[in-house]
Amino acid sequence: MWRHWMRELSRHNRLVRYDERCNGLSQRHVVDISFETMLSDLECVVEATGLDRFTLLGLSQSCAVSIAYAIRHPEKVSSMILYGGYVKGWRARGDAGEIATREAAATLMRESWGKPNPMFRQAFCSMFIPGATHEHFAWMDDLMLRTVLPDDAWRLQSAFSVIDVSDLLEKVRVPTLVLHARDDNVAPVESGRTMAAGISGARFIELESQNHILLEGEPAFEEFIDHVRAFIAETAGG
Repeated sequence: MWRHWMRELSRHNRLVRYDERCNGLSQRHVVDISFETMLSDLECVVEATGLDRFTLLGLSQSCAVSIAYAIRHPEKVSSMILYGGYVKGWRARGDAGEIATREAAATLMRESWGKPNPMFRQAFCSMFIPGATHEHFAWMDDLMLRTVLPDDAWRLQSAFSVIDVSDLLEKVRVPTLVLHARDDNVAPVESGRTMAAGISGARFIELESQNHILLEGEPAFEEFIDHVRAFIAETAGG
């Protein structure tokens, strides 16, 4: 699911990645899950790895964290690449219908995430990778069970829901590339357009895909990598 991302992003550059709190290889059952602690985690990773000046890549909810980091530490960020992000989370957007739907899904998440029956997780997967094969679905289902505990899954989604960086966009002063899948069901393409429009000089690239996580072999992933490499080469040393 992520191997091709790691392979291609590290082919010509040093890649430093980390799992956000309560997820993957990071510590579980962390008491505080908030936007500020997510930003603090990124700051800690940069300090621990000794990074001086670098291109910052944000995916999905991490786009907002990247924006906040770039504003707080402009001396560190030479350029920024944002994929599949959003300016406001679903609670912050304030749409009553969306909130009701998401809260219903949250109830299912708390009750069904860790259960043997994969029905809910498969529905969750279908939002992220509707163009996937059965093998992809099985792999992602196993990944979710192994990397996120049921209560943490809901707590993370709740934290993401209140993200709002709308007042930060105009403060970004680094070259920025925003990419988004045209038919993304997790973060509508309008979210990417809004993000790019609010950042001075940002470029927006719309990719022909319905997957929030671009899959290996689909043309949109190859296009994504091409744009990323060209942008890094253009802004290197900035």
